[in-house]
Amino acid sequence: MSSSPEPDVVLGDDAVARCFWVTSAPEYQRYHDDEWGVAVRGVREVFERLTLEGFQSGLSWLVILRKRENFRRAFADFDPAVVGEYAEPDIERLLADTGIVRNRQKIEAAITNARATLELDTPLDELVWSFAPPPRTAAPVGRAGVPAITAESIALSKELKRRGFRFVGPTTAYAAMQAMGLVNDHIAGCHRAAS
Repeated sequence: MSSSPEPDVVLGDDAVARCFWVTSAPEYQRYHDDEWGVAVRGVREVFERLTLEGFQSGLSWLVILRKRENFRRAFADFDPAVVGEYAEPDIERLLADTGIVRNRQKIEAAITNARATLELDTPLDELVWSFAPPPRTAAPVGRAGVPAITAESIALSKELKRRGFRFVGPTTAYAAMQAMGLVNDHIAGCHRAAS
């Protein structure tokens, strides 16, 4: 007996159609409805999204959403000038902070990326947005229409790595592009999909 395929769009308790990955968790619904695919500008804001996507690697995004305010507190509201000054005592403090994901490599990458952000010859948000693809003319049809990487995310990843960033592989770069609205990957039938 075969099971029916999972739907690409799900109805929430509020009868609103959303992308398949949204669960009934209110944090997911708010993030999906209010942030995912919405243009994000500003160095701090882009640094935050890149950092959180790096921390998410290998974990559920819901874990990151639920710890987001703790991350903001722990990483000085994602001010690269402050985070870039973090040293070993700060790393030890962060490793002891149960409110965030305690992974030494990811913490060190966030500090490295803050320093790299400060060394850029163009603001981080402008650099990232320079890799935005042309806007979609139609929403992706089904989950199969949403890529994990694109030529643009590969190029963005390479450029960030060339400039000293870590934990910014092509898949992480693409997830960040989705999170920051460089692409709109809301699936056809979702109330947030491009028409």
